[in-house]
Amino acid sequence: MPSKALFFLFVLSGSWLILPAQEIQARITINSSRISSQVDKKVFQTLQTALHNFLNNRKWTTEAFQANEKINCNFLLNITQATDANIYKASLTIQAARPVYNTSYETPLINFMDEALTFKYVEYQPIEFNENRIGGSDALASNLSATFAFYIYIILGLDYDSFTLRGGDAFFQKAQNVVNNSPEGRDVSGWRAFDGLRNRYWLMENLTNNRYALIHDALYSYYRLGMDFMYENETAARTAIMNTISLLNTVNNDIPNSMIIPFFFQGKANEIVRVFKKAPPEEKKQAQEMLVKLDITNANLYKQELR
Repeated sequence: MPSKALFFLFVLSGSWLILPAQEIQARITINSSRISSQVDKKVFQTLQTALHNFLNNRKWTTEAFQANEKINCNFLLNITQATDANIYKASLTIQAARPVYNTSYETPLINFMDEALTFKYVEYQPIEFNENRIGGSDALASNLSATFAFYIYIILGLDYDSFTLRGGDAFFQKAQNVVNNSPEGRDVSGWRAFDGLRNRYWLMENLTNNRYALIHDALYSYYRLGMDFMYENETAARTAIMNTISLLNTVNNDIPNSMIIPFFFQGKANEIVRVFKKAPPEEKKQAQEMLVKLDITNANLYKQELR
């Protein structure tokens, strides 16, 4: 059975579209405020429609999804540079969440910015993706569809992992296939190990390499055994989330500076603080000691709120 639907509220400058979907119900926002008025910005409206149709009208799985099971996600494409050759540079923010059982609350699955996306788009050109021939003859044109398809598979994998232990493996393998067959070109980046430490390659690698197998246990423990049981048994749920943190701590000790650790914590700090706010002092202290090492960006928050 497919996973429960995700829900996420995204409020940013720009325009958005949302229409009936297959498995995915994606909202696309394009921000072109940094592009000079000399560029006809109508092309960005056309691109937004093309991306919307690509993500929402394509069948991404073999599952039969009901209307309330469709996965809501949001993509912000922030255009930073445009050339006369229809080539654009941008960052891409990907966000999605899933509902917690017995509540109206949604817990984040992904909140990630891909900072290096260069692509070619000719107005009214359809956006196409063939998972068996990803590269194509025009690397910059296929880079756009390959990047969006990659993150759709990551979202599907995370969603399925959150309901069933290792439930997302098939989708992470599809993401790996996109990386292995990704476009190649001088201006194409993010698909190779040498393109940086926080890119598509390393995200895929961390989610498919058996060295990081505990990550999948951590995802299942956090969402299914933790957040989903918070209403029914807060103590047991908090224990499961503590187990998640312990598993992540083990991964971090074994493989320092991996991408997957900060990736997991993005967007979750306030949620984790609320989970442990009512914990007994010793449990709160144990959580704080690990969290300040694992989620350095939010270390001060944990020190202040979990003392």
